[in-house]
Amino acid sequence: MLPPILLVDDEEDILEYLTLILSKKYSILTADNGQEALQILNKEAVHLVISDVMMPEMNGFELCKTIKSNLEYCHIPIILLTAKNTIQSKVDGLELGADAYIEKPFSKEHLQAQIASLLSNRNMIREYFASSPLVHLKSIAHSKTDERFLETLHEIIYKNIEDVDLDVEKLAKIMNMSRPTLFRKIKAISNMTPYELITLTRLKKAAELLIDGQYKIYEVSDMIGYHHQSNFTRDFHKQFKMTPTEYMNSKLSGRSLKSKAE
Repeated sequence: MLPPILLVDDEEDILEYLTLILSKKYSILTADNGQEALQILNKEAVHLVISDVMMPEMNGFELCKTIKSNLEYCHIPIILLTAKNTIQSKVDGLELGADAYIEKPFSKEHLQAQIASLLSNRNMIREYFASSPLVHLKSIAHSKTDERFLETLHEIIYKNIEDVDLDVEKLAKIMNMSRPTLFRKIKAISNMTPYELITLTRLKKAAELLIDGQYKIYEVSDMIGYHHQSNFTRDFHKQFKMTPTEYMNSKLSGRSLKSKAE
């Protein structure tokens, strides 16, 4: 399935040109102005927005500000396209949260490279977070709104980490969000289901406890909400490519070597 991209411009020929040069790699959605773009964002799981600045009803700056301040889609990268080439207009766009600012007329190669770079960087950040035991959940945030959301989510999972039945229904209730909204938001930011993210957060907490050196593996397993140590060991190895014992020994031996060196 091709990644969905939303193109926003009141000039039909620009939309046609952008669709022509991008449709081989992306699924294209189009809107004539910011208001129409927001309606599409409410219905579609868009991966990136490319918007003109000068438009009727809601211009690109207003659209950018609205997207970046809305919890449901503030994670979506935005590229602003504009004929305004003043430094101040670029500063204005970036201050509102735009991820890139490209002047018209633009090179199609430059635009394609910018899109690929933004999407690739987000994927690399997600992969690094998922494979690194001690990297915090908020590391995958791309806006202050996302960072606050992820910090709250992280705290709630930690507070309820011993609850073996913790799921998206309970999370949504605690966070005062609808289940579909929370599901979509977690999936969009992390590329994981809420269940997968809860499991990963449990395993990251386990990594913290293991390097503390005060607990046995079966104790850590109980403390993070696993019924069986064997399931914990299996999931830990699958996620981080080493068993809990191997991880604990590697961290403790590294600490010992550091102490001797000092």
